[in-house]
Amino acid sequence: MRSWRTLVLLVAVASVGALGTFAIGAATGMAGAELWDLVAYVAAALVVTVVAMAAAGLVLARASLAQRFVAVGALGAAVALANLWVLSRTMFVSDHDATLLGVLLLYSVGAGVGAGVVAARTSARAVRRLASTARALGEGDLDARTGHLDAGPELDRLAQTMDEMAARLQLALDRERAAEATRRDLIGAVSHDLRTPLASLRAMIEAVHDGVIDDPATVRRYATEMKRSVNQLVTMIDDLFELAQVEAGAIEAETERALLGEVVHTAVAAVRLQAEEKGLALETYLDGSEDVPCSPRLTRVLQGLLVNAVRHTPADGTVRVEARRFADGLEVAVADTGEGILPEDLARVFDPFFRADPARSGGGAGLGLALAKRIVEALGGSILAESDPARGSRFAVVLPP
Repeated sequence: MRSWRTLVLLVAVASVGALGTFAIGAATGMAGAELWDLVAYVAAALVVTVVAMAAAGLVLARASLAQRFVAVGALGAAVALANLWVLSRTMFVSDHDATLLGVLLLYSVGAGVGAGVVAARTSARAVRRLASTARALGEGDLDARTGHLDAGPELDRLAQTMDEMAARLQLALDRERAAEATRRDLIGAVSHDLRTPLASLRAMIEAVHDGVIDDPATVRRYATEMKRSVNQLVTMIDDLFELAQVEAGAIEAETERALLGEVVHTAVAAVRLQAEEKGLALETYLDGSEDVPCSPRLTRVLQGLLVNAVRHTPADGTVRVEARRFADGLEVAVADTGEGILPEDLARVFDPFFRADPARSGGGAGLGLALAKRIVEALGGSILAESDPARGSRFAVVLPP
């Protein structure tokens, strides 16, 4: 099918040239038998030209760019010389004029071949660079780039497209490697953190089952410890479930809305008992933002921030939830008068599995703040941390309107 299209194109181009010749002949005063002779000769030349061009296409199918450019120039000059010879033999052109035109055509052959060689070298060099880059990408070197070729708009566009493709592949590979590293870290961290509550549960259950302890006071104490271990497991499983939903893009697809006042009330209620046991004051100041609609997922974010604030604030301290509306959206913050975070740790508090002080971090796999950050970012917002070890910490969630 493609060969037929090529042949039709050759015939069309050559026919346009023949029609131009007829028009010039008529315009210069040719008429009658003289014009019909010209028609006959041009028709024969048209057939020869099409056959020669088709044959050249077959012969040059496997030729290099340089060979093709040179052949095109030489073929055009050869056809012109053949036509000139025929015209001179039939007295359409005098021998003197034919000789002069022949010399000029031969000069044109040299100029055309030289220009073809120069153009071919530039294009061939660009194609070699493209091939080298493609080969490097195929071998796994995603840092390979072609750069600007300065070889014409088509090849330059191809090089730009290839470089953009390589950049996207590099980005996708980096994300895949980061995700794989996160999964490995997650498996290691969760395996380690699950071992402690599970070992504790197993030891206490075996002690009760085997009758090692049977007095009511000890059994109640064991039951309390088992409940604490179960709560640790539930917290870690909840974190993992939430993290999986964030990674799967479930939050972006949600359309459910809640009022900010209800969200804050639910989050505060979840930590009120722990705060009262430590003698902490829980305060809320929403500054008239109670009726602002927001995602119900904000409850999980605030609850995680409040749990951390209560855990790291000493007795008689204060944990405060505050909110304010502004032109660019909504800010909800959790501030405490706790022990604060060291400057060198502040930049890493949102990293998965990071613990500034593992001895005081409590249950969980170190996913709380990382999960909060990912939820907020999935909602189109941002979360910021500020801390002064002498005055406490403040975590601010900024959401778009």
